[in-house]
Amino acid sequence: MCIRDRDNRAENYDDSCFSENHEKIAALNDNFRKTFSGGHVMTSNGIVALGPKRKWEIIKKVKEFNEFDFRNDPYGEHDFGAIHDGNDEIFWKIDYYDKNFEFASEDPSNPEITNRVLTIYLAEEH
Repeated sequence: MCIRDRDNRAENYDDSCFSENHEKIAALNDNFRKTFSGGHVMTSNGIVALGPKRKWEIIKKVKEFNEFDFRNDPYGEHDFGAIHDGNDEIFWKIDYYDKNFEFASEDPSNPEITNRVLTIYLAEEH
């Protein structure tokens, strides 16, 4: 049983929270996030408004992110992270779509049928 607290967050890593393909999904997500190869990358208007220098500094931090734990990665897929840049909290999220970008992917562990989209945005835009 996947143990959750009252806010539906995992209290610790519990394998029952993970899909059977979570390791493959995490590896695909890590590769995409670190290389920007294998998907599309979007930045929010808030990130763009920070200017090109800060935008690229934030992108570098997203690519280098590796602080996954049960609080930010309860399903073991490495599909979300939060970083700090100056006074700003930045979120990034990877979503999985079908090849036509119409629906969610039926199997995010299969890159042949999945488009990955990484969105980088200010926490206040959430």
